[in-house]
This record gives sequence, structure tokens and C-alpha cells, in this order.
Amino acid sequence: MPERFGIDTSILVRLATGDPEREFGDCVRRLSRLVEHAGAEIFASNQVIGEAYVALQHHYGISKGEARDALSSVLGSGLVGPLNGASVHAALQARTGCGLLDRLIADDYLRAGAITLTLDRKMAALEGARRL
Repeated sequence: MPERFGIDTSILVRLATGDPEREFGDCVRRLSRLVEHAGAEIFASNQVIGEAYVALQHHYGISKGEARDALSSVLGSGLVGPLNGASVHAALQARTGCGLLDRLIADDYLRAGAITLTLDRKMAALEGARRL
């Protein structure tokens, strides 16, 4: 069974921005070594993805759409994958309805077998969510 790793927000932001360039290269090399030579699997949790989404907008001044695209690119690269799989890719691609963070929250609760309670009409439309 391959060793599994979960990355933190600093790594996901580095992979999404490529900044700073030297540290980006080191990060990619080290992660690649784990995957290629050790057969490891590397994941980003919904919390890490959400934090990176906010950080990309706040610290790098990019739009929500650009942040989604950058995260989607990293999480689809084969180097790092979303811990919750295809549902995260779908959340990153969604452009209507509730926002990415709401989608990630509802996804976590759904995986835990819990119903998401919300006051938000758009979030209540998600699978496994209900308006309070």
C-alpha cells in the first residue's frame, strides 16, 4: 500500500502560483520524488483548498475565477489530488449557484453522513443540504 501524504496550504499556494520560483522548483522536485520513486499519493483536503482559494485572492490579488482555475490545474496535474476526489473537481468547475467554500463545506458534511443546514438559499440547493 502506498504511503499517503496531505499537504498544507503553503504548499498548495506555492504550486498554484509558482512563486517564489526557486522554492517552487524545490517543492515540485520533492513532491515528484515522493510520487515517482516512493509511489506515494499526495492530497489536499477541502480545508487546505478553501484556505488556498482565499489566500490566492487576498495575497496575490487574483479573481475568484482565476483562483479556481489555478487550483483546478494543480489538483488535476497528477502530482497532488483532492482528498475528496471528483466532487472537488466539480466544485472548482461550478460557476453558478453558491460559492466554492460553501461547496467544500457541504462536501465534507456529505462525506461524514451529515446534512448541511444553512440559511443560504443557494447553498441549500446542494446535494445533502437543507435550508433551516
